[in-house]
Parts: sequence; C-alpha cells; structure tokens
Amino acid sequence: MFSFFKKKIAATTAATATPASPPKATPAPAERPREGWMARLGKGLRRTGQSISTVFTGAQIDDVLYEELETALLMADTGVQATTYLLGNLKQRVKDTGTTEPSAVKALLAASIAQLLKPLEKSLIIGAHKPTIIMVAGVNGAGKTTSIGKLTRHLSDSGASVLLAAADTFRAAAREQLAVWATRNTVEIVAQEGGDPAAVSFDAVTAGRARGKDVVLVDTAGRLPTQLHLMEELKKIKRVVQKAEPTAPHEVLLVIDGNTGQNALTQVKAFDETLSLTGLIVTKLDGTAKGGVLAAIALWGQSRATAGRSVVPVYFIGVGEAVEDLETFNAQEFADALLS
Repeated sequence: MFSFFKKKIAATTAATATPASPPKATPAPAERPREGWMARLGKGLRRTGQSISTVFTGAQIDDVLYEELETALLMADTGVQATTYLLGNLKQRVKDTGTTEPSAVKALLAASIAQLLKPLEKSLIIGAHKPTIIMVAGVNGAGKTTSIGKLTRHLSDSGASVLLAAADTFRAAAREQLAVWATRNTVEIVAQEGGDPAAVSFDAVTAGRARGKDVVLVDTAGRLPTQLHLMEELKKIKRVVQKAEPTAPHEVLLVIDGNTGQNALTQVKAFDETLSLTGLIVTKLDGTAKGGVLAAIALWGQSRATAGRSVVPVYFIGVGEAVEDLETFNAQEFADALLS
C-alpha cells in the first residue's frame, strides 16, 4: 500500500487500512526532507503572511490590533466567516493564556489557524483497489495537467505503477502536454487524437486493469463551473469509468489555483456538487497574497461534515513549477510558514 504523508502518519494509516486485495509489495521510498520544503513554502506564502504578521508589531493588544488583523485576514481572502471564526478563537486563546504582548499573539493565531486546517490533512492511500482510479478536474490555467505530472512522479517514486489517461480532448495541447509528462516519468499513456473523453477514460481503466497497473490517472478537460455542457461531460466520464470498474473512481480530485482566492472556494463547491469530490490539490501558492482561502475551505468542510458528509481534504499543495514544489499538506507547517 502506498501512502503519501509523513512516515509516522503513513505507517499508522497503512496499518489500519484493509485492502480489498493484497497491495503490491514495494520497498518504502526514502522520505523527502521536509526542511527544504518548509523553506520553499515559507517563501511562497510570504506575500500572504506579510500583511498579517505586521499587525503584531504594535505596543498593545487592543481593539485596533483586532481590527487591523480582521482587515489583513480578509485581504488574504480568508473570507468573512473564517475570519470571524479565527478572531473569536484567537480572543479566547489570548484570554485563556493571559497573553499581554502583541508579538506573542502571533503564535496563538498560528495555533488557531493550524487547528482550523487540521481536518484538511489526509494521506492519499493507494492499494486498496487495483488499479486505483483517480479522476482529476479543474478549470483552465489551474495547473491541472502539470499537477498530474508531478503526482505521477510522487506515485512512481513510491513504487506505484501508473497509467495516464489523456481524456482532456477539449484543449488542443493537453494530450501533448500529458504525453511529455508520461515520457519524463517513464509511464504509459492512453490517448486518442480527437477521441471522446469518456471513451478514452473507459479504455484507460480497462487497460490499467489488464496491464496490472496500481494507478490510473484520468486527466479531464479544464472547464469553468458555468460551462454546464462541459460539467455534464464530467458526469458522463464518471459514469463511464464506473461501467469499466464498478467501484471507481476511487478518488475525484480538483486542482485549484491559490491565486484565485474566494473564487477557488466557489469552484470547490460547484465541482463537489457535480462530482462529489474526495480531495484537493492547491497550486500556485507561491507569490500569492490570497493563501488564506484554505481557511475558508476548511470552514466549508466543517459545514459539510455537520451535514453528514466527509471533509474534502487537501492532499497536496504546490509552490512552484518544479516536481519537488508539490508536497503533502500539513496544517501546522502551513500555519507556521504563513506567519514565519
């Protein structure tokens, strides 16, 4: 079984999971050092965190500080509800700890953010199904196909065999772009020039099972939630994938651009309504001033859980174009990097 998280967490998760069939035995990959990742994450979140951190340079904790913090959080696209939640939680922490120094309040805010984001942590587990079928959706420009390429590298490095499905036939260069990633990662790809996306997906799932692959990654066409005919096509792809494998898709991931702020939350809600999402990949957090949107997504997840559904986790976040710039999401790391 393949799990993409910190080793101490992955080991516990893998030990408690019961696969439908025995997972492929592969040597555990060497853990990638998180120190370099933390440096890149901190650099990527600098624009988001800078305006928040400057709030705590004042001389006292008062209404002015909280008002400035409220403005900073809203400017970071945390959203009204998440901002209200964080301010209320922070004030309670200040009261409970008897904190009197503004500089110390920053650490309390980091703890509050980490607590809010904690439910978004979840490891992507591969091995309970063979092949594990993963559908990936997202709007044009979110970095969907690039994220699939990076995810393929993560999976391959962990010993999983991957088959790519070039079902993004809507965008002319998408098939070629995915083929480049297939070559880079030395994995197989199923593609048809001008083919029907659902048919490509069906063929890929069938081929993945016949060839004994661990994972089939289906790249679907980038689209806006307002493009109803394309959203209906996504539903069709999902139905066809289920015909090829009744238990599939086992994961339905949405790639969102961290630069889009509250629009990203709107996309999550729309795609979830269409596809019932199981996870997120948040890209382009480097250089954005809107990284606070993860707090808004976390609060939405709480309301989703209250309604009897599971939280949609953030499996990976990206802070650059390199393969190593896509990493597993950790709430405490994110909060620390945001306010470092």
